Amino acid sequence: MLISRAPVRISFFGGGTDYPEYFLEHGGAVLATAIDKFSYVTASPFPSHLFDYLIRVSYRKVELVKTVEDIEHKVYRECLKFCGLDKDIELHNVADLPAFTGLGSSSAFTVSLLQALHSFKGEFVKPLDLAYEAIYVERHLVKDRVGCQDQLMSAMGGFNLVEFRTEEDIIVNRVAISPQRLAEFEAHLFIVFTGIKRRAAKVVEKQLKRVNDNTQTLKEMRKMVDQGWDILTSNQSLSAFGELLDKAWVAKRSLDTVISNPEIDHLYQLGQEAGAWGGKLLGAGAGGFMLFFAPPEVHPKLAKTFANHQVLSVKINAPGSQIIFS
Repeated sequence: MLISRAPVRISFFGGGTDYPEYFLEHGGAVLATAIDKFSYVTASPFPSHLFDYLIRVSYRKVELVKTVEDIEHKVYRECLKFCGLDKDIELHNVADLPAFTGLGSSSAFTVSLLQALHSFKGEFVKPLDLAYEAIYVERHLVKDRVGCQDQLMSAMGGFNLVEFRTEEDIIVNRVAISPQRLAEFEAHLFIVFTGIKRRAAKVVEKQLKRVNDNTQTLKEMRKMVDQGWDILTSNQSLSAFGELLDKAWVAKRSLDTVISNPEIDHLYQLGQEAGAWGGKLLGAGAGGFMLFFAPPEVHPKLAKTFANHQVLSVKINAPGSQIIFS
């Protein structure tokens, strides 16, 4: 048996510019970090000659199938076909966090699964190539309406400014800051679960139809990626980062009415009233986790404000996809 894991991520700036529908014409970028919450896949040999099925996969349900084509789970099915495996394998998935919450868990699963399948075959794939494979599987085989940042962050890990040129030409720039600055930054993060789950593809579908209408806003959001980088790497006050997050959230909300709602707006207002400089809804919008950026001394007040919500503690700059047991 072997076990792979791949991290989910927090995206601070540039979300929405990582879709080919936008970046192929205008160029895109995000500033994001992998966090210490993972999707795990176990892969082990399966003696199909002793059973009346050839492959076993499990997630929320268990599938026992005689052919890969019989697998209902699209990502399992397409990844197995992509890697040329059609029998004698058993796969299981577990995760630290639920799906549909804005942290890129679906792509973390795809990356972790591809990592496990390649390792099962005795193959080594470079992290960037693993990201490219996951993008291809999700966008062209599964045909999900997804961007390209989640797969990259899961495969590569770290804290990065990522530039998107094409689906096969992505540049990763590590955020070069000291461990002390990184720890200070991390201490400002306060993450609350809105209690709302949603499928990102459904939220994104409406946004992608308005790419041409939103081009100028998306260009401004792309500029904020560089501004965020400058704040972090020039040792400016982190209050400027929080204020920029607030500006980015206002811009993101303007892309489509589906991104926010009165309940989410109220939660954001509560966070600001408790002392947060800024924040944003993580992921495509409409639900999931909300990030607030606030000085550590006001975190107790935030905790009291959101006493009836789940609060997520994280470590940033997490490692990318890897085999943790074999």
